[in-house]
Amino acid sequence: MADDRSKHIGLDSLPPALGSHRNRKRLGRGPGSGTGKTSGKGTKGIKARAGHHGPGGGKPHFEGGQMPLTRRVPKRGFTNPFRVESQLVRLDALGQLPADAEVTRETLAEAGLIRTVKGPAKLLANGAVPRAVTVRGVKVSAGARDKILAAGGRVEE
Repeated sequence: MADDRSKHIGLDSLPPALGSHRNRKRLGRGPGSGTGKTSGKGTKGIKARAGHHGPGGGKPHFEGGQMPLTRRVPKRGFTNPFRVESQLVRLDALGQLPADAEVTRETLAEAGLIRTVKGPAKLLANGAVPRAVTVRGVKVSAGARDKILAAGGRVEE
């Protein structure tokens, strides 16, 4: 039996187009290479130094001696480094869950309403509750809690 993988064309089996990839310039590999010793930077001076001027060089945020933007702009307020950004889910979006499913972080992720790699989920009172649901381990706003309880559901923190 012949190998089935050889018949299929995929991104892993396609060779690159001719001339689409050029090897990088290998600098500092002796006088015979043409880019040895000073590696095409000339001799001495600030432009011959690492990390300054030229392509990809320059000090970040250096504006040629004028006062940098980050120092010109007034500083105000406070940014909390421990802020937790919740993923918001509307009540009417719970209709996308299976009929017998509880509302948990896992079921919301399976339905595509939240992402598992981001912060905690929180139900908001937008729309109507499609049916009586049980919410377990998900934050719930006060308005959403009232609507869920009114529809005959339960909220367990």
